[in-house]
Amino acid sequence: MAITRTITTTARTRFSGIWLPLITPFRNGALDEASLRKLLRHYAGLPVDGFILAGTTGESLTLDDDELQRLVEVSAATLEGARPLLLGLSGSDTRKMLKTLDKVASWPVGGYLITCPYYTRPSQDGMRQHFEALAEKSTRPILVYNIPYRTGVNLDNDTLLRLAERPNVVGVKDCCGDAMQSFELIRRKPEGFSVLTGEDALFRTMVAQGADGGVLAAAHVQTAGFARVRERLLAGDAAAALDEWRGMIDLVRLLFAEPNPAAIKHWLWLEGLIASPELRLPMTAASPALAARLVTEHGRRQQKAA
Repeated sequence: MAITRTITTTARTRFSGIWLPLITPFRNGALDEASLRKLLRHYAGLPVDGFILAGTTGESLTLDDDELQRLVEVSAATLEGARPLLLGLSGSDTRKMLKTLDKVASWPVGGYLITCPYYTRPSQDGMRQHFEALAEKSTRPILVYNIPYRTGVNLDNDTLLRLAERPNVVGVKDCCGDAMQSFELIRRKPEGFSVLTGEDALFRTMVAQGADGGVLAAAHVQTAGFARVRERLLAGDAAAALDEWRGMIDLVRLLFAEPNPAAIKHWLWLEGLIASPELRLPMTAASPALAARLVTEHGRRQQKAA
């Protein structure tokens, strides 16, 4: 039986901390529900502030509608409210996106991470109207996802801050690729509007500048490390944060040595958290060379922790 929950937004919801864009585990071509439950229980015991389902790291574009709904239902039933869930949504046709919001309205999620329209490269005004229509349609919190190197178009700060006037446009996952744009956004953002970086390798820098946290694929592997970096920065101990970061950054880079989430899935398989490192085409598993590097690094870290 499907789990349903109605969520309304009466005040701006605040998003901060470490958000995990969860991988979608597959086995023999199907959604691996046992591994999904294992992952969620594992990360619910770590300093993760929330989960995002069916994002880029979750291979969302390879999931059919039934799989997407099952992913949400299993996740919600497993967590039982222990952590908030957001659902990743994307599309370049506003009408279709409005229909999608109707379809998922009863699903047990606390909000949406919605990507800027891709491929069609609309104007700033077009993107503004797109998100305004979606925000009008749903009462749930919306995080805007600005990632121009995937979509082909950058949502500028003026447009984003106009959208922030909507009470349920609560923040942004910022992958704009321009540090100055990001720093300006942090400086100008209104009270209660969250800026979460999606650039794992820039996490320390962005939090030091005032970002509220991050949506971090590499937090599958270095969950506690990311949390410690943020805690130390918030405590005003920049030196300790930098020391922690120096011990993390090489592995962060290794996890993105090939298209994400190949390396992360391989690492989770080595950890025994998923039954298979399988991806769906056109994404491919870690190459033999990368797999060997991951095995070496995984073994080194296990030995160090022993």
